[in-house]
Parts: sequence; C-alpha cells; structure tokens
Amino acid sequence: MASDDVQSALQKKLAQIQLEADERDAQRRATQLGYPYADLAKLPVALAAIKLIPETEAKAAHVAAIEIKAQDAALAAYDPTTPAVQTIVKSLEEKRYRVKLFVCSPPSLEQAWRLYQFVPPPTTSITGKLEISKKHFEELIGHFTTFRAVQEEIEKFDFRTTTTTALFETVIAGALANHASDIHFEAEEKTTKIRYRLDGILHDIFGAIPSRNYDSLVSRIKLLSGLKINVRGEPQDGRFTIGLSNKEVEMRVSLIPSEFGETIVMRLLDPDSISVNLPDLGLRPDDLSLVHGELAKPNGLILNTGPTGSGKTTTLYAFLKSIVSPEIKIITIEDPIEYRVAGVEQTQTDAEAGYTFASGLRAILRQDPDAILVGEIRDKETADIAMQASLTGHMVFSTLHTNDAVGAVPRLIDLGVRPATVGPALSLVIAQRLVRLLCPKCKKPVAVTKDIKAKIDQFLTRLPAHVDQKPYENITVCKPVGCAACNSFGYRGRRGIFEFMRGGAELEELILKESSEVALRKLAQKQEIVTMQQDGILKVIAGLTTFEEVEGATGPLVW
Repeated sequence: MASDDVQSALQKKLAQIQLEADERDAQRRATQLGYPYADLAKLPVALAAIKLIPETEAKAAHVAAIEIKAQDAALAAYDPTTPAVQTIVKSLEEKRYRVKLFVCSPPSLEQAWRLYQFVPPPTTSITGKLEISKKHFEELIGHFTTFRAVQEEIEKFDFRTTTTTALFETVIAGALANHASDIHFEAEEKTTKIRYRLDGILHDIFGAIPSRNYDSLVSRIKLLSGLKINVRGEPQDGRFTIGLSNKEVEMRVSLIPSEFGETIVMRLLDPDSISVNLPDLGLRPDDLSLVHGELAKPNGLILNTGPTGSGKTTTLYAFLKSIVSPEIKIITIEDPIEYRVAGVEQTQTDAEAGYTFASGLRAILRQDPDAILVGEIRDKETADIAMQASLTGHMVFSTLHTNDAVGAVPRLIDLGVRPATVGPALSLVIAQRLVRLLCPKCKKPVAVTKDIKAKIDQFLTRLPAHVDQKPYENITVCKPVGCAACNSFGYRGRRGIFEFMRGGAELEELILKESSEVALRKLAQKQEIVTMQQDGILKVIAGLTTFEEVEGATGPLVW
C-alpha cells in the first residue's frame, strides 16, 4: 500500500511538472507570437462564452471562447495565427463581435472544453433570445416598410388558426422596419390593442387581437424574457435579444397587471437608432464650440437634465464617443447599458448584487479612470461621489431629472449636496427636449403672415451676439404633409433642442450666497444662454420642425 501511495504521489508530481512546463511553453509562444497569455486554470471561463463556438469547431481549431461581455469576446487558442482560428474570428466579427485573442496551453483548452457538457442542446425557442431564421425575419422587415403594411398583414390573420409565432414575428418585424421605439400591448375586455411609439407619438396598429391569442402571446414573451409564466398579479421586468445578420437588438420588457389582463410594453434598443455622433445632435455652431471646449478639459461635471425619454443618455453617449482615445480610460455605470460604445468599459447596476450607482461609482474610482459616465444621479451619496470625482481630476458625465438647466443646482442641494461643493464641481449643465423633424421628402413651405414675420424679426434681434444669424436670414417655415416615407405622418425622426448653462467663478459665488432659481435665472440671462424654446424656434425658421412641436415640448411660445 505504501508503495502505491508513493507511486501516486510521484505521478501527481510528474503531472504538476508537466503542467508547469506546458504553461511556460504557452508564455514563451505568446511572447513570440505577440499575443497576451492566459492561464485558464486561474481565469473563470463563462458558460455563455463557450457556446459562441460549436464544440467540434473549437476542438478542431484548438481554441475556446472564454469570456463574453455584450459584443466583446475573448478567445484563447494554442496558436491564434492558424487559418482555422482566423476563420472563427472572422465569423464572430461578421456577427459584430469585437474579438481579443490570447495564447494558452493544451491543458487550459481541455479544461475549458469540459464546459461543453453543460451547454444545453439548441432548441427552436431559447429563453433570452428570439430564434427566427434570419433570412425569413429580414424578409419580413423588408416587407413591412409602412404601418399600413403591418396592419394589412395582421388583418389577413384568421385568429382561429393563426400561430403565436406568426403574430409575434409580424409585430416585432413591423416595429423594427418602421423604427418604432416601443411596442404596446394593451389588454381590453375581450380583445387586445397593439400600438407602436414612433418619434415619441403612439399610433394604433391593430385593435382586435382575441384574448385567447393574446394569452398565448403573453406566455411566449414571458418565456423569452425570463419572467414567471404562472404569475399574473404582479409587475415583472425582463429582456431578450433579437439576432439579425448585422446587429443584435435588445428588447426591454415591462409587464403589469391590468383590469382585463396583463399589459406589456417592449422597448426596442436598436443600436442603429441610438448610436449618434456629436455632429449629429443638431447643435448650433456656438453650442457645439462650447461643448468641444468643455470636453477638452481634464476634469469637471457635465450634467444633462430633462424628463425620461428626452434623449439625455444618447447625447452623453455622443460626448463619450467624441473623447474616446487609446490614451484615456473611460468607464460607465448604467441602468441598463443601452448600446455598446467602442473603447469604453461599460458596467450595469445590479441591485441584487449590491452594485448600485453609488457603490459602482466608488468601485470605478479605484480603477483609475479618466472619464466616468454615471447613468443617473438619484440620491445624495451618488451626487457626493460624482462631485468629488470631478474635483479630483476626473471628467464626469451624468443625468438629472429637472425641468431646465437652472433647476439642476436647487435639485442637487435638495438631495443634500453641500453648496460649497456644487459650484466648483459643475462645469456645464444641459437641458434638452426632443421635437419631431418634418419629413424632408414631403414638407411644404408656407407663407408667413405679417404678424408671425414681425415676431420672428423681433425674436432674432434679441438673440445673443454669439448666435450666428446667417443661416436664418431666409426664413423658411414649413408644414407637414405626409407621404409613404413618413407613414403619412408628415414627420420623420427627432432632433434635440438644447440650452447650456456654464459653470465657473460666478456660478460658484452665487451658489454660496443664494441657490434660488430666481437668482440663477438672472445669472443665466447674464450668460446670454439660448433657451430650449429659442433653440426650437430657430429650428422652425430653418425649416426643420414646426411651432406646434416646439410648443408641445416647451410650453406656450414666448416671443
């Protein structure tokens, strides 16, 4: 027996020596090939990642996917330069993945491949991802280019025989084809209504889905979103993904009980519709110059204010994209991550794990970032940490729920932030709303009445000197008409209207003396800020939108 023990100990020792030799060889090869080295015995391999590459392909190419985070994927290979590995990389890149390669040892690969035993076999319906033939789904999207086309398709259905899959695919494809931001399912006494939100406005699509069909649809959505199927009396939130050939669209699902059943709203997070660059925001040259100046600073707090759905996060994403550089580290904490920004480390709050905006921001500061995006300032703790971060050499971006730029300071103080901290930390406060843009294909110029012309002329003379008035010398006021390109609505797309209040010594001094909105408005007038309504009127006389849109977003016009 003793001899057996000695033999066993010797075998273990030899195995350990061989393992260490394999890892040293992997490190040597990594250096020679110019790739980073990974020891998978010390790194956790994600089950979600291992599924990226079919088992037979992975073993044939001597590679394993070891980590996946949104569209970033890490692969470990014996030799990343082989054609087999490069073919797999190309395949993942075609699916919009950003691939990072590592060199590893054969024992590391064997260890990673063991996870394939826990990968479930593919099925036609997997919770969390809508599995439809991409070709078929994209054909549907190509067919439903107008609301009317979607309505006509649903009207053809015989709901006694129509499958849940056919109905669901039609509704989803129609929303994507028409660039809707949300799909609403509203349960009524005997039927269910379907509505799309497009450019902020809800439109009826179909009002007579029988209750039995809708019950099946609810179960399908719950299954996809990871919600409790047998629970009807409580609100639930979930999400799933739609995979297309060139992108993935996230669907955020909110379900609440109502009088006649369960009401569902699905938010479409289409990366194409929310990926906006700084020049695309629609800023006037003077405002754009102001933003560029603030973004060039090494530290400061830029706050974007406005109600939910006013485009605040999209604007801040555009700011981030404009400063991305290999020389700086940018980290975000969001709820949720709406779309991926290349070159930015993005994290998401997780209440169950205790990863809140405050705790996440505190942890992020230990990662030595240069710039930070905090999805929203909701409480004193988050506000205090964000302020301190901006005062200690970090550029901080965040959002706050206030009606206008001036209201940001009183709101921060109401949260409990010390006035002595607010002034030095703030570098720029933005307020914004969204207005619908007139359809460029069918908008029609209208004659301006003498009364309106006089008001516009007076309005232009009161504008600050920093506003370039040349683009508005030829007043062009247009009205919506309606055509096939805009679903006969007369409007297509939305654009922000903005106001900017600068930080600085005057703001600091004022906040220490008085932080009332009355005093702050006087400072805003002294800064000659252009209000959101004024920015909107300028967009009207440039022929981009209408007075009705500006009035709806900012209130009665004050000439």
